[in-house]
Amino acid sequence: MPQAILLQDVDNLGERGAVVDVSPGYLRNYLQPRKLAQPATAASIVAAARHRDRAEQAERESEERAKENAALLGRTVLTIRQQAGEDGRLFGSVTPQDIADAIREARGLRIDRRKVYLDEPIRHTGTYMVVVEVADEQTAAVKTIVVAA
Repeated sequence: MPQAILLQDVDNLGERGAVVDVSPGYLRNYLQPRKLAQPATAASIVAAARHRDRAEQAERESEERAKENAALLGRTVLTIRQQAGEDGRLFGSVTPQDIADAIREARGLRIDRRKVYLDEPIRHTGTYMVVVEVADEQTAAVKTIVVAA
């Protein structure tokens, strides 16, 4: 039975980069025309293993960078100035975009506004803990102080 290296995830067969045993007809008539797999040779198996190792290394480095960024944001205190009335009520509000901009200004990290979690926009001066998702399953609580300008 010939072996094939999967170029993409295939249901009930395996994940990308896996070397699997398949029938010759399935490889020739289904997997190759759809660019889901290629025939496995000694050189291509070694190349696939190298590629998989590099991808795992890149993923580990990415996770480590995310942990470092989350720790950095955990120590960050943002001060956002907004116009406010005498009672501390803001003219307008502090939105996730404002917080993302303040993080970029303070730490140089680009955070998507959709990754800043506020139950509702901030409408009063004071101190708030804002949860920011740095990467998948890596969050940080950023202390945000809203003061009157």
